Amino acid sequence: MTTAQIIQVAAPGGAETLAFTDSTLPALKENEVRVRHNAIGLNFIDVYHRTGLYPVPAPFTPGLEAAGVIEDVSAGVDGFVAGDRVAYCTGPIGAYSSHRNMPTDTLVKLPDAVSDEAAAALMLKATTVAFLIHETFHVKHGQTVLWHAAAGGVGLIACQWLKAKGVTVIGTVGGADKAALARDHGCTHTIDYTSENFTDRVREITGGAGVPVVYDSVGKATFDGSLDCLAPRGMMVSFGNATGAVDPMAPGILGQKGSLFLTRPSLLHYASARDDLVRLTGLVFDAVADGHITPTINQRFALRDAGTAHRALEGRETTGQSILLP
Repeated sequence: MTTAQIIQVAAPGGAETLAFTDSTLPALKENEVRVRHNAIGLNFIDVYHRTGLYPVPAPFTPGLEAAGVIEDVSAGVDGFVAGDRVAYCTGPIGAYSSHRNMPTDTLVKLPDAVSDEAAAALMLKATTVAFLIHETFHVKHGQTVLWHAAAGGVGLIACQWLKAKGVTVIGTVGGADKAALARDHGCTHTIDYTSENFTDRVREITGGAGVPVVYDSVGKATFDGSLDCLAPRGMMVSFGNATGAVDPMAPGILGQKGSLFLTRPSLLHYASARDDLVRLTGLVFDAVADGHITPTINQRFALRDAGTAHRALEGRETTGQSILLP
């Protein structure tokens, strides 16, 4: 029997609901492996699960992303052996743990060039960027995009990758330090939302034309203004709710503002098939190998301090990527 240290949420609520405790892992089922985590990704979706915005049956262990080493394999496992370095980014939920049993269809092997910490910091966020810029809206060389929260974990990866693709990035940030960080990672124009009207600045930067696509993980606070940043037939990509859920809107508004497109994509749908997961993570690993993206791990928290990590994330006190260490 293997004893794991886990974070457990007994019922939805604040960061204080993240309790550090021990748990005994069950025997492996067919096509499962036991993974010892070396690094765990911290993502805003973990907050949504904890608060109940995205309901999960309680009690539960949060987390969709981690990297580590396979310690044991069950009958029927093909393609993985004990000692393999692996990572995952689409769940199932339960990554806030020192060890766990995992189905093999969600695992990918890590190349030697990608460390466990880099994988935990990049997998979910960079795979999200991969589908957002290659599939949700295929951004092309020479285009200009608006990316909200450009100094955040997803934003810094997007700025690097889009710059490598020859794309101009306009990024919103909160403060001078975050603006400098975003520019250091390839953001061409930064807009400080604490002192500037981002809609007016986007129109100014683009000579009144607007942008073909807006990537918005902020939600309620930026949604309406983002629509006004779009060129006719532009696409609004709403992929997060950091400031709360977007208010209901009449579809006719999209027509009034230029026959706009609106989508609310999720990695869980873009990578639900194994072939899609392997392809998207392959794009990430290639981008790392090519030097187009590198992790910016600015916060490391002990697993037992998950509550502190969540408070920092919700308080917009973090930059780049954050990880938990068992």
